[in-house]
Amino acid sequence: MTDQISSQEEMQPGKIPEIISIVPVVDVALYPKMQLPLVVGQSQLIELVDNAMANDRVIGIIASKIADPQINHKPDDLFEVGTAAAIMKMAKGAPDKAQMLVQGITRFKIEEYTQEEPYLMARVTPLEDIYPKGKGKEIEALTANLVTLFGKIVNYTSLLPPEMAEWIKTVGDAGTVADVVASTIQSTLEEKQKILETREVDKRLIAVTKMASHQLEILELGDKIQTQVKGDMDKTQRDYYLRQQLKAIQQELGEGDKENVEVQEYEAKIKEMNLPEAAQKEAERELSRLSRMHPSSAEYTVAATYLDWITSLPWHASTEDNLDIAEARRILDADHFGLEKPKKRILEYLAVRKLKPDSKGPIICFAGPPGTGKTSLGRSIARALGRNFVRISLGGVRDEAEIRGHRRTYVGALPGRIIQNIRRAESNNPIFMLDEVDKLGNDFRGDPSSALLEVLDPEQNDTFSDHYLDVPFDLSKVMFIATANILDTIPPALRDRMEVIELLGYTMEEKVKIAKKYLIPRQRDAHGLKASDIKITDGAIKQIINGYTREAGLRNLEREIASVCRGAARKIAEGLEESVTVKPKDLHEYIGPIKRLNEKAVTVKVPGVVNGLAWTPTGGEMLTVESVAMPGQKGLTLTGQLGGVMKESAQAALSFIRSRADKLKVDPDFFKEHEIHVHVPAGAIPKDGPSAGVTILTALTSLCTGKVVKKDLAMTGEITLRGQVLPVGGIKEKVLAAYRAGAKELILPKWNEKDLEDIPESAREKITFHFVDSMEQVLALALED
Repeated sequence: MTDQISSQEEMQPGKIPEIISIVPVVDVALYPKMQLPLVVGQSQLIELVDNAMANDRVIGIIASKIADPQINHKPDDLFEVGTAAAIMKMAKGAPDKAQMLVQGITRFKIEEYTQEEPYLMARVTPLEDIYPKGKGKEIEALTANLVTLFGKIVNYTSLLPPEMAEWIKTVGDAGTVADVVASTIQSTLEEKQKILETREVDKRLIAVTKMASHQLEILELGDKIQTQVKGDMDKTQRDYYLRQQLKAIQQELGEGDKENVEVQEYEAKIKEMNLPEAAQKEAERELSRLSRMHPSSAEYTVAATYLDWITSLPWHASTEDNLDIAEARRILDADHFGLEKPKKRILEYLAVRKLKPDSKGPIICFAGPPGTGKTSLGRSIARALGRNFVRISLGGVRDEAEIRGHRRTYVGALPGRIIQNIRRAESNNPIFMLDEVDKLGNDFRGDPSSALLEVLDPEQNDTFSDHYLDVPFDLSKVMFIATANILDTIPPALRDRMEVIELLGYTMEEKVKIAKKYLIPRQRDAHGLKASDIKITDGAIKQIINGYTREAGLRNLEREIASVCRGAARKIAEGLEESVTVKPKDLHEYIGPIKRLNEKAVTVKVPGVVNGLAWTPTGGEMLTVESVAMPGQKGLTLTGQLGGVMKESAQAALSFIRSRADKLKVDPDFFKEHEIHVHVPAGAIPKDGPSAGVTILTALTSLCTGKVVKKDLAMTGEITLRGQVLPVGGIKEKVLAAYRAGAKELILPKWNEKDLEDIPESAREKITFHFVDSMEQVLALALED
């Protein structure tokens, strides 16, 4: 091993070479007149140091933006302002390691890099301190204030020698005072670099004063906390001695050790509960820890809370299922009108439980528009089965810990909402409703939908592990029922674990029956009315449904009925009426003017106008497509807030017509001489989806051929460029919309014929259905000769 030690006299400020070698440093900034020890181990930097020692011993120290000393730094990785430094001493302990002591000379700014290999070299411009004219006294005051602050910092910390508080007063130059303080106090690299880049001395003093004030506040607060903690420890020790004395006195009096009463209670609970093996071991381990703790310690409370949870869960407590299928059917029918699919599924589950009592609980998802009875159906299922019912709403839940709980290492940790509600249910086989599963969120705290995978997977949920309990809990006996408005936003992996049952909406007749059987009696009781006090006629109910509450569900219908009941209650309470009969003409008085125009199928005998059907989250809607032709050559214009898919459907329809112009008997010059405008009314409402393709193509063909569309006809379906008609979704909602609008004929894709079994009999009887698989069939059915 060879040692080489060298030194040099300090260079004059500002006297540096025009081109200097650049040494990148990490997490440190060197200021002029300050010394800094450096260790370099990269071969190119050792070569740089050797060359500098052989010449003028001046190098450039620049801080790196990347906190990795091992990388080969590039110009973009470094700041633009650094400090020229002289190598005061250098020693080589080994060929691949050099130790240096450098002293800052002056600030500089890099103008350009002249070399990148084997090491960086740059052309630099020295940066001298700037003392603004007329600010001499201000600089003196700022310097004196900074010196005072620094003296206080030295008094509060043991990391700085007390002599520094006196030495700083002897530094005459204000800029150097700022540099000394900035290099001494704790701050970030960005803050230190900002001080290095500040040439104006007054601004530098202000910036360093802010940093020093912040550091002093932290030190003062730390000292205050330390004093307070010492006082708390003294009090704790005093309390401990007093308790020990009290314990000795109690033993002498024969009163026993009352502190062990709680431990004994937990021990008795654990034996009585007959916990599963894993839970038994964890409970006994925690009980052992608890018995060795003092009741005043914070850990004692944590352990006691854990034992409270583990001994209060229904590990083996179950409710007995009501397996009388006829009685369950009666309860379901009494609570809900219609909804045959979900009722059938529940009765099937009961039948399986009757034949195989140890069968696992199903995972069901009720999907449908708001107000169709998804949540209330869950309560009815619990009543029919004789089980306890618990419900959580997942709308807006973004934290995975809401499902799995927090680990016990966190302050205030608790089990997740699954385990919390199992304890609240007091049985291990409740009906557990997960409302709004389609509105789960996720962010940096985790993905709750992924946490639900274990909960809703029948192959995994018999060993569900909550982070707080840290032992498996059997959820296989729980009957989970999820609800969702739409299925598209549910992650595919989660949706795959659920059996989806759609609740699609109600017809006019169903709504009238539900209103008379359920909604009116419920709102009548809620407003203190008797059956003899108010009567709402069938005509009034139908008027409310058509004119005020057009929706797939029943929520707004019940809201309007409540308004009618309030108005009747006011009249009876004021003595104006003894009983109230509400007819259609009276509705304006109770709930105001009609809010919605009645949907009617367009019957205008004009080419280019067609009735289409659309699906929305609140049910089906009639969608009218209008088209006109004008002289011009602009091509196709689309209006009505159409989305990208609908625009593409229109382009595909036009291409189909032009490719079949001869067969469709369209004038070849029609497209050269006319521009076409397609509009879908209700322009303020965005519309999108492929199911308007058939409607748009029929409208354009009607326009180009001059043939009008048949009266009371509506249609839906997706098209291809070859003229095929593809299946679409939401058939029940669309058929009900056509039924409400008075359509007599309906054209649907051939593949959707299977969906007719979901359509109420009343709608099927009054509509003639045509099922097609090509546009030739559609046009033959739709256009009049």
